[in-house]
Amino acid sequence: MTRLPVAALTTLQRIEHAIDAALRPVVFAGMAALIGVITLQIVSRVFFEAVGWTEEVARFLLVWITFLGATLAFQRGRHIAVTFVVDALPDPLQRVARIAAVLVALGFMIALMVIGYRYMQVQSFQKSASLRLSMTWVYAVIPLCSALMAWYAFVDLVGLIVRGSNDGEPDQPSPEEPPA
Repeated sequence: MTRLPVAALTTLQRIEHAIDAALRPVVFAGMAALIGVITLQIVSRVFFEAVGWTEEVARFLLVWITFLGATLAFQRGRHIAVTFVVDALPDPLQRVARIAAVLVALGFMIALMVIGYRYMQVQSFQKSASLRLSMTWVYAVIPLCSALMAWYAFVDLVGLIVRGSNDGEPDQPSPEEPPA
């Protein structure tokens, strides 16, 4: 194994970790904002007159948090996966199966990015009911998160090709996961 592919993989993983570090506080802030908006909605309905925009903001925050959270889960490999067939294969076939799975995920993310971008454009003329916000901003999360997940899948693919594993250390739990 030459040094160039390993150095390139290290650079890709650094970029991946930088994106991850930027996403985490955004998701946290979105959750805090969602809690605040829903609290305002409940308090205003119980004690005062209902604030009209809170339901819409809560819905849009939930959509964005869902996609951004799914992106973080994808980066950590936390989405549901059935691996008992792949795990039963011999090592060389496991690697081929994992590469095939990542290629399928990468293809899906690229397709979702294109479809999400087109949908975002179609909805660009629509405005939200309360805030009069262009729905482009609401639907922009689909191509954005699809592109991020495609990037993560690409880095995983490079890791599988260069090192034979996604993270460079096969069968080692990540620092965030407790050992099984």
